[in-house]
Amino acid sequence: MFKRRQGIALLIALSLVIFITAAATFHFIPDQSAAAAQEAKVFQPAPVVAKPRLAPIVYGIPTDSLRIVEAVVQRGENLSQLLASYNISPATVYQLAQQAKKVFPVRRIAAHRPYTILHALDSARTARYFIYEPDQVSYVIYDLRDSLAVTLVERKVEVLERSLAGIIENSLFESMVAAGGSPQLVNTFADIYAWRLDLNRIQPGDKFKLIYEEKVVEGQTIGFGALKAAYFEHEGRPIYAIAFDQGTGTGYYDQEGKSLKKAFLREPLEYSRISSRYTMNRFHPVQKRYKPHLGTDFAARAGTPIRTVGDGLVLEARYSRGNGYYVKIKHNKTYTTQYLHMSRFARAIRAGARVKQGQTIGYVGSTGLATGPHLCFRFWKNGRQVDALRVKLPSADPVSKQHMEAFTALKEETVSKLQAIDLRQAKPDLLASGQTKAQERKS
Repeated sequence: MFKRRQGIALLIALSLVIFITAAATFHFIPDQSAAAAQEAKVFQPAPVVAKPRLAPIVYGIPTDSLRIVEAVVQRGENLSQLLASYNISPATVYQLAQQAKKVFPVRRIAAHRPYTILHALDSARTARYFIYEPDQVSYVIYDLRDSLAVTLVERKVEVLERSLAGIIENSLFESMVAAGGSPQLVNTFADIYAWRLDLNRIQPGDKFKLIYEEKVVEGQTIGFGALKAAYFEHEGRPIYAIAFDQGTGTGYYDQEGKSLKKAFLREPLEYSRISSRYTMNRFHPVQKRYKPHLGTDFAARAGTPIRTVGDGLVLEARYSRGNGYYVKIKHNKTYTTQYLHMSRFARAIRAGARVKQGQTIGYVGSTGLATGPHLCFRFWKNGRQVDALRVKLPSADPVSKQHMEAFTALKEETVSKLQAIDLRQAKPDLLASGQTKAQERKS
């Protein structure tokens, strides 16, 4: 009996221990959970709230309530067609065209140029603005809101002075382009040196240096300006070309102030290849017989512009069986030139027309007795046909005594710059920032 009571007491005591332990456990867990929750609350990072993206400003126009559409004008498209899908009626386009006449007529909108439409977010996609870029410098804003308006804006153009240099490896054209020049720059260089050098016979190892202007809009190069100076070393003989204006336009002069140019351009095509020279005995590829070839043939692609080598009066601009379409120009009482096998004449070129040196008079073709596109250039002196590449022509005027002091100062500065240019530089180098030539403006 005693043992039974002892076992019951032991069981009760064990139950109390278990109860007390459980109670203690339940008492402390909530505190720990609260502490953990409090700790999590204290150290939990704040949620990241995404900032709304700002709508871009396009051509100075905020676009937060507009959608941007960019495209290129296709051949045959006009403003009415471009806006037809954007809830703009032909009547509105007509009113806009009237407004645009004195700013930028809509008929000047041309194929292959970019445009932008800013339209509303409504279901009709109603156009609010039409922006057209006629070139890399300017753009036209056609405001299509209630009060129609047209604005022409010209971007700021920076003119930077740059230099490039190189050594001839193959041709002048390939070497200069490889050094970072453009075809336009090569043509200008070739025109300047044409009467001092036979550019078709330059040698590997000849050296060149140029200082020129580069035009930049919003960080993008859009073209080249003036060639300010050049240096060419042919077979160890240096020839400088320094741009200088005596008040009658810029000319190029050597270190002694002598003009590098003659009264005529050397060639009627920009930098090109001679395919056949003046000779008294050449096999004619069409007539299949030997006969004199009293001209110089220049190989060129069909459609290449042909320029007159000097000022003058057009004597003939017509077609003949042998010459095809040709132009003959009298420059003065001594010199006359002729340009054969054209594909067509340039606008306004006809007998009796006055032309200026370098003016386009026609385009390369293969009319008449010709097997392929080329230009046959003929030259008369005192009524007798002569070799255009060998005839001695009068030079342009040298620097006058009146301007020699200014030229000498410019020459010394320019020669110093040219001598400092490293021939090993592979790409154009920035010499100095030029002044801005055109500020952004509206009209």
